[in-house]
Amino acid sequence: METIRVVCAHDCPDMCSLLAHVDNGRVVKVEGDPDQPFTAGFACAKVNRDAELVHSPDRITTPLRRMGPKGQGKFAPVSWNAALDEITARWKSVITESGPLALLGYCYSSHQGQMNRGLPNGLFHAMGVSRLWAGTVCDSCMEAAWDATVGPIGGADPDSVAESDLVICWGTDLHATNVHFWAKLDAVRKRGVKLVVIDPRRTRSAQMADWHIPIRIGTDAALALGIMHILVRDDLCDRDYIAQHALGFDRVEREVLPRFTPDHVAAITGIDTADVERLAGMYGAAKRSLIRLGWGMTRNTYGGQALRTVALLPGVTGAYGRYGGGAVNMTAASFELNYNALRKPSGPATTRTINHNRLGEALLELEDPPIRALFIASNNPAVTCPDSAKTRRGLARADLFTVVHDPFLTMTARYADIVLPAATYLETEDFFRAYGTYYMQYSPRAVQPQGEAWSNLRLAQELAARMGVTDPVFRMSEPELLRELFCGAKGAVAAFDPDVVRGAGPISIATREGQKFRTPSGKLEFFSEALAAQGLPPMPDWQPDPAEATQGAQWPLRLLTGPGYFLSHTAFSGVAFLRQREGTPYCVLHPQDAAARKLRDGDRVRLVNDRANIGLVLHVRDEIQPGVVLVPGQRPDNETLEGSVNMLCSDAYTDMGEGATYQSTWLDVRPW
Repeated sequence: METIRVVCAHDCPDMCSLLAHVDNGRVVKVEGDPDQPFTAGFACAKVNRDAELVHSPDRITTPLRRMGPKGQGKFAPVSWNAALDEITARWKSVITESGPLALLGYCYSSHQGQMNRGLPNGLFHAMGVSRLWAGTVCDSCMEAAWDATVGPIGGADPDSVAESDLVICWGTDLHATNVHFWAKLDAVRKRGVKLVVIDPRRTRSAQMADWHIPIRIGTDAALALGIMHILVRDDLCDRDYIAQHALGFDRVEREVLPRFTPDHVAAITGIDTADVERLAGMYGAAKRSLIRLGWGMTRNTYGGQALRTVALLPGVTGAYGRYGGGAVNMTAASFELNYNALRKPSGPATTRTINHNRLGEALLELEDPPIRALFIASNNPAVTCPDSAKTRRGLARADLFTVVHDPFLTMTARYADIVLPAATYLETEDFFRAYGTYYMQYSPRAVQPQGEAWSNLRLAQELAARMGVTDPVFRMSEPELLRELFCGAKGAVAAFDPDVVRGAGPISIATREGQKFRTPSGKLEFFSEALAAQGLPPMPDWQPDPAEATQGAQWPLRLLTGPGYFLSHTAFSGVAFLRQREGTPYCVLHPQDAAARKLRDGDRVRLVNDRANIGLVLHVRDEIQPGVVLVPGQRPDNETLEGSVNMLCSDAYTDMGEGATYQSTWLDVRPW
């Protein structure tokens, strides 16, 4: 039995160091690495089953060519040479006839390795084809709001929670997506530190908190402004910190906060006035309050304003200036590697860009030229894109030549002309940097790729050779690519020798310094000239979701989505045990709403609006408020009664970052 230290590559902020136990070329067990301080010796319930993911009987083991109509999933095996010959011949023909913009290729987030994600995108950048702005389905709104407020830099170190005196998890379920932070938090609570969870749903994290505050969807900014109002009223602001490190608070205090009285905030949020007062008092009394920001609050029409406003709170009390205080958000910006060496080795600086949210629209409506060829790796847009029925109509075009590289025959792969077997992270070598902690680590492969699977990196280099793309990175080994990432790096990572990094295990770049700001002013921006220049409100504010006046007038329930506990991404769907543990795909109604519709727990139901109708099993619980329907996870059609939840969601944009607005969806629930 051999034990190999590897890194989890799933799309998760923790980026855990793992131990893979290998026997005769098979992964027999995966567990947390006890020598990584954040992983702390355990892996989540999902990753614990990754040996089954590698050796799943559902893996694609050979390239496949479509034999039936798109979407039916009928394929026949072909050789790699035959598949690559067909791919490159079709791409060259499309480029000759219609130009490079007729090709769209991308690799997204189900493999977080910088090489296996970066190099395929570098190939398409070098070819000058249409480019996908991929983060819009997930984090672009959050990132735009954070950057406008704090700047492109990481937030607080999650390990600093050991010195916090109050923790607020705002719109995030740690048990589903950040379980190692929960473990850190659990230790802190034993010394009396209170945990407050602000979430429309009574999640597992909320159930175990000291106080759960059930907030109405889309009203987070109002609550944050109400807290600020009370902090000013009760003289709980750190005026010295504000004077030195903030910009524009005086205008917010004068022009915005007077409107957000506790009574007014209570009417907006559905939280009792006394609880608004109590929360503000707790926050104002704490010196090292830490807010764990969730991105769920950004996935509605005014999601950017929501996160921006909550992110300003630690500046009012000065918590940003103290270790253990501030806000935990995405940390990736603090890893200042030379990403462009892999992602943009050559090619035009600008070309046609397509928003991931509107992939379906692009496939159906783009002209001059239309998209004629599509390559997808590490993504399942037929399930995960908003208005995914439109995405599928685009994928179903008979004249669209589609290639999908995936370990499994996903719903997206069913629409492909060629499906290529992809290696999982345990079958690849790569370098990782976290986006929710300050750790980085190099990882060897644990086992050789199963069957005829290829890594994203190997495929990108082979396609580059066949398409005549000659940049040196497409001939480099993984250690050589690592050196390219560190060549010209800035900030904390610049101090590390990449050859040493390869054998060093987990490395932290965290410091004990207070929050730094990289806004244009170099300060925490309560007033943002950059937002004003974009025609956006320069100061934090709250207003009702305009979709409520249109969709809400027609449909009585608002959609709330969130990750499943055992299937947070469709990347885990290949493990039968996890599908069984997650259970039959379901929705949740409050007992009051279920009774009004004469529906009972366990009924099969349809979720309906003017975009689609899907079939799920009903659970009747009071974990959500009346007027809301909860759908955990993004389950594919072969698991649901019919359809998938994102068919119900529009492809409208958020106020910042052109992100997805899943939570600005209204619908009804009816008998099956």
